[in-house]
Amino acid sequence: MNILGSPEPDFMREEEITLFSDSVGKWIDEHAPLEKVQKWIADSSVPRQLWNDAGDAGLLGLSLPEEDGGFGGDYRHEAVLMRQLGWKGADHFGISLHNAIVMPYIWHYGTEEQKQRWLPRLQSGELVGAIAMTEPGAGSDLQGVKTTAIKSGNGYVVNGSKTFITNGQLANLIIVVAKTDPSQGSKGTSLIVVETDGAEGFERGRNLHKIGMEANDTSELFFNDVKVPGDNIIGGIEGQGFVQLMQQLPQERLNIAVQGVAAAERGLEATIAYVKERKAFGKSIIDFQNTQFKLAEVKTKLTVAKVFVDHCIGLHLKGQLDAATASMAKYWVTDIQGETIDEMLQLFGGYGYMNEYPIAQLYKDARVQRIYGGTNEIMKLLIARTL
Repeated sequence: MNILGSPEPDFMREEEITLFSDSVGKWIDEHAPLEKVQKWIADSSVPRQLWNDAGDAGLLGLSLPEEDGGFGGDYRHEAVLMRQLGWKGADHFGISLHNAIVMPYIWHYGTEEQKQRWLPRLQSGELVGAIAMTEPGAGSDLQGVKTTAIKSGNGYVVNGSKTFITNGQLANLIIVVAKTDPSQGSKGTSLIVVETDGAEGFERGRNLHKIGMEANDTSELFFNDVKVPGDNIIGGIEGQGFVQLMQQLPQERLNIAVQGVAAAERGLEATIAYVKERKAFGKSIIDFQNTQFKLAEVKTKLTVAKVFVDHCIGLHLKGQLDAATASMAKYWVTDIQGETIDEMLQLFGGYGYMNEYPIAQLYKDARVQRIYGGTNEIMKLLIARTL
């Protein structure tokens, strides 16, 4: 899709990346066409088999080295996958969280034994990943988590509850943000892996009913004296979790910005098609100056957003994307996403409010973008610290 008409940066125009993008698009057309997505929305979850299919196609672990069980690509491959999912309306599939959030924690910080134990199984789809940060009383304030992982014999006992956990109904490898030493505050925070299959004391709550992103299973999770092996602390050393989170959150926030632009591009394509077809007062909606001006504004804003996101991808590929710039991308792009999709829905008139039109789903899905990954208000606080 090139609805914006702006050229891709050189690093995204390499032949291998272009061919990969085409192959991902074809895979989505086969495995996640819109008629299937509609059923998944009704079911509030994607089929478990889709994860195995993605593993068979080599779409899991895209940016991890082959020797560690990955595809052997880099962040461009993650961005391509996120864009294709957004362009084709299949972005409820939580594959990018699995790929570009969960697996990197293990690859960057895990011991060699942990990498060998978990990454190949995550790459195949045998394991579905999730990360459990948010709690009923702690959202963007990660220092406020109450879940504990207390040393007991050769292992740990995990107690606590998490909520709003993406992939929560299907995940069987969950990175849990927990306090291994509650007296030390953030310095007592660790990331501990819970493999849920057969784990006594682990319970999944309800699949949360959301106003958007309905096919993405989002759950409450409960840990009641869950026994975890001692070698499941990521990196093998207690107290490193908060630092690990802070180092990886910029990529998570860039992911959200990439997804935001892709979804809004799909909205623009659908809106242009609609206003060319729909007639009022004897002429097409596109022929009204107000329509032309509104869409000119939308296209301009989305072009600026895409150029900035591409700039951030380039920085990230060079290891130069700092937390403040990633926060700018997350907050500004998601604000623009919501603003432009709202403007586009207005051009549909009453039909824009009908779920059968894609703009309605895009409108619902866009709202959470300003909340998860750290609220946009928190992003502004992080940016303000650089002033």
